[in-house]
Amino acid sequence: MIGILGGTFDPIHFGHLRPALDMQQALGLEELRLLPCRQPPHRDQPHATPEQRLTMLQLATRGEADLCIDERELHRDGPSYMVDTLLSLRAELGDESSLALLIGMDALHGLDRWQRWRELVDLCHLVVATRPGWSVPQQGVVVDLVRERQVEDAVQLCELPAGKLMFCPVTSLDIAASRIRALVADGKSARYLLPDAVLEYIQMTGLYQK
Repeated sequence: MIGILGGTFDPIHFGHLRPALDMQQALGLEELRLLPCRQPPHRDQPHATPEQRLTMLQLATRGEADLCIDERELHRDGPSYMVDTLLSLRAELGDESSLALLIGMDALHGLDRWQRWRELVDLCHLVVATRPGWSVPQQGVVVDLVRERQVEDAVQLCELPAGKLMFCPVTSLDIAASRIRALVADGKSARYLLPDAVLEYIQMTGLYQK
């Protein structure tokens, strides 16, 4: 099974990387692709350029065999809709490969605001990272999706190419990219929040500084 984890990664930090590794190991993924978004449809545009964010991802994952980078959204114009990305992946992988989209609980709560969101589960499995303090949606259309599609075991995901939803506990790291950018802008240290190689790149290039 191949997993994909999208985000702006502005910058990539341990709050992305540790949960990604947690899910890679829990699901027994053959490959986990970090998918940097070029133009997020539902949030402010990234502060760093696509090229800068890609460089930081490359530095963060260097030497980590279980994580790789998928650049397809960086090379596609217009808003980076996940449904388009999944259709592109399906065209490459075929209809029988098991594919899992890894998302956070906050994304699950807002899933019905995603472009053509009902098609997502026909193209992949949804694996939702769970942390203390977050709860499963109790109302709205996403509730039906959870009730109808939820499974408890990663083996059940591997048996099918798409169509299921699973919750996966991950290490709780309360790290936000916005906090890192604010520290850098204020001339304070962001050490221990992100890989040293990424921090050195930020310092060397003056990225996020006022």
